[in-house]
Amino acid sequence: MANSNLKVSPVREQAIQPGAGRKVLARIGHMPHGRAEVLTEPTFHALLTHERRRAERSRKPFVLMLLEMHPVHAKSVAASLSERVSDVIAGATRETDLIGWYEEGRILAVIFAELNVEEGAPITELLRSKIESALRESIGTKNAAKIVITTHIFPESWDQGITERPADSKLYPELSEKATKKRFPLVIKRSIDILGSGLLLLVLAPVFAAIALAIKLTSKGPVIFEQERLGQFGKSFKCLKFRTMYTNNDAKIHREYVQSFIAGQAKNEKAQSGERAVYKLTNDPRVTTVGRFLRKTSLDEFPQFWNVLCGEMSLVGPRPPVQYEFEMYDYWHRRRVLELKPGVTGLWQVNGRSRTCFDDMVRLDLRYSQTWSIWLDLKILLATPFAVVAGDGAH
Repeated sequence: MANSNLKVSPVREQAIQPGAGRKVLARIGHMPHGRAEVLTEPTFHALLTHERRRAERSRKPFVLMLLEMHPVHAKSVAASLSERVSDVIAGATRETDLIGWYEEGRILAVIFAELNVEEGAPITELLRSKIESALRESIGTKNAAKIVITTHIFPESWDQGITERPADSKLYPELSEKATKKRFPLVIKRSIDILGSGLLLLVLAPVFAAIALAIKLTSKGPVIFEQERLGQFGKSFKCLKFRTMYTNNDAKIHREYVQSFIAGQAKNEKAQSGERAVYKLTNDPRVTTVGRFLRKTSLDEFPQFWNVLCGEMSLVGPRPPVQYEFEMYDYWHRRRVLELKPGVTGLWQVNGRSRTCFDDMVRLDLRYSQTWSIWLDLKILLATPFAVVAGDGAH
């Protein structure tokens, strides 16, 4: 869980003098490990998680390099090749770099930590070239060609307007391990999502029809509003809502407000009267009369049951952010879109909804992902109707 004193600041890349990437590589190979000490898979995964946390705090990136061995028939040959490769890697890296098994006996990994990366510097290609050359010189071109090398840099450039690019799952091996351990509960969760969303779509069909009619009679435009949102691992999808705004409106108002709110600089009528600023704009001039009612009662969210049925969302989970919201996230905020699918409702919605400040909202989402269980989902689902009726924090 993130420290409560951690402040949000815009994501910026480390800037250093030109040629620094080459200076880093110039040091590689001058501080050999000697005999390779390869960390076991569980230990390496734990250290990879620790290194991500460190990079979030220090803002100094690191590179994860994976060396996948081509399968060989004889185990003795495979073991010998792996040992030789690990010795080569140990001799071509610094003592501060970590060598271990990403996947025991098959994928060797190296964490190049404390790298200063200037914008646009091809540090990953320089590292790859250094290791490939060392492998060819030591084990021969033929054996080196059997090793597939990939590089992965953290923090990832999610904030560069590339909405189609999901997060790099190779940097988060503990999440797949967690999913494997909770495979059966996750199957139950998905079953509840399918049955629950399907049933709600059928039962609420008359309500959907009434809402659609009200929207069409009071304003021009489509009934359903589609918006690009970021789902699990940053993968984009079209989130569905009943349209609550006039068409052809300018998103700049909301974009500027949300970015200011995340940065802790938002002001609105409630904040000026001594209350905490809310996550949504109040008295938004773009919202229709029917739209205000739909937002107040959260009826505008009902089409998202279709997103749930399609597997893009879950009934319970963190709310999916829009791209311009995500661009303002600090590194630790990004974790809320990694571990579980986004949800229609969640721990945030039943604990104050929009009255919760952004950092606290993220902490609630992280708490949910860390303590998730079927029982917790059921409690949140049961609490949601009361939160909606109370309208506490809704706008």
